[in-house]
Amino acid sequence: MFKKSLLLLITVGLSFGLVAQKKKRLKEPKPTYANVAYGEFERNKIDVWLAKGDGPRPVLIFIHGGGWVVGDKSKTRGIQQILDKGISFVAVNYRLTATDPLPAPVIDAARAVQFVRYKAKEWNLDKNKIVLRGGSAGAATSMWIACRDDLANPDSDDPVERESTRVQGIVAAGGQSAIDPKLIEPWIGPNVYHEMIYKAVGESSIKDALKNYSKHEKLYKEFSAYNHLSKDDPPMFLSYGADLTVPSKNLGHGIHHGLFGIKMKEKSQQIGHDKIYLNIGKKDVSEFKNPDAFIEAILLGKERK
Repeated sequence: MFKKSLLLLITVGLSFGLVAQKKKRLKEPKPTYANVAYGEFERNKIDVWLAKGDGPRPVLIFIHGGGWVVGDKSKTRGIQQILDKGISFVAVNYRLTATDPLPAPVIDAARAVQFVRYKAKEWNLDKNKIVLRGGSAGAATSMWIACRDDLANPDSDDPVERESTRVQGIVAAGGQSAIDPKLIEPWIGPNVYHEMIYKAVGESSIKDALKNYSKHEKLYKEFSAYNHLSKDDPPMFLSYGADLTVPSKNLGHGIHHGLFGIKMKEKSQQIGHDKIYLNIGKKDVSEFKNPDAFIEAILLGKERK
């Protein structure tokens, strides 16, 4: 009995030890610079982790999700693995639509890209090697920045605004390639009307958003990346869940539906862009095995797969 109890204690101790080691390995590093202001608003803050390596380092910029309604840069994970590859990392906060509807959340993130470029010399960053990464609303923002014409204003008195918003690639998970209800409801069904869609334009319900559609149409069309996709846009790795049932089953399924990616890829092929790498249900359906392979190919020049 004593031997069995001792064996059990040893086994439990080893298990706790392994768990502790695993947690220790997964512990995220502290930012090199925390809560750096990139704009005038309270949520215009970024955290910055600078990687070691010879020469200016490529940059991965993370834009958090949450429907533009909630979310925070502090939820970012996997930073150490990125730094170990010699890639610097930036996590972005932006204004939320509960208080600041479109264009605020997306324009903020675009300015964060410009700010990172503005600080490139000081932080030893390669401003010509920037990839955006985000999920859900962060993915929608990443797609818009990737597809939108450059927002740089060379005549601005603000040196940040003189920097480019163009990036070398994006990794987007469950992202909305369009937010225009008149476009996406025929694709996916009425369960696409997540709060993200109506709160984006300052409405309290989809009923009000549709009733006032003419008032919001310009915003809906402008912040749908699908409308801006052109041949010269960068490559994009888009991933979605496997369930392509239509109409969508519920709001969560609808707002992250794979048809957002499928429609984007179809247009990409039609216009000769043909740089959408689509992953549905974690199946290897593109020449990249996973998002990390895509990031390394773009930022480090490594071979695909």
